[in-house]
Amino acid sequence: MDAKLLEILVCPVCKGPLYYDKGRQELICRGDRLAFAVKDGIPVMLESEARELPADEEVGK
Repeated sequence: MDAKLLEILVCPVCKGPLYYDKGRQELICRGDRLAFAVKDGIPVMLESEARELPADEEVGK
């Protein structure tokens, strides 16, 4: 994931910062507990395509 791109991307729902989970290839919004997939290096920033994080799933730092 390009660091410059990561700096400007925000959650499409709350406009908050995103955390990149390299292992899962996801951009995570801690506030909304949503994970946006990164497919072939391209973030899929659609709320309808986001994975909801279960309450017991730990969100990285």
